[in-house]
Amino acid sequence: MNNRILVLVAGLAGTAGVALSAAASHGGGTFTATAASFMLMHAPVLLAIGLLTANRILYAASLILIAGLVLFCGDLLMRDFVGTRLFPFAAPAGGTLLMAGWLAVALAGLRPGKSAD
Repeated sequence: MNNRILVLVAGLAGTAGVALSAAASHGGGTFTATAASFMLMHAPVLLAIGLLTANRILYAASLILIAGLVLFCGDLLMRDFVGTRLFPFAAPAGGTLLMAGWLAVALAGLRPGKSAD
């Protein structure tokens, strides 16, 4: 994945998080506020990965996190704005992907890096 695409996705997630926070404060439901929080808490990690010279594990982690955000937040927003789920178990699947993405970030930390010597 191109680093610029990750920076773009991070910016879009941050923008969506701010917009959804505003929507939640002006009558959106609890699910909208939760989706906003998740967008805002994951945007910085996507930005950091996009700005780093990331290894393949971090790139994989970013793809997993993006998929998790889409499923988790998409399902929550569908519930608030449309009154139905994205599809059965979309939020749990998205949440599981988010946890897997964070575990992949942790795994990337175990990969040996270049020596400073």
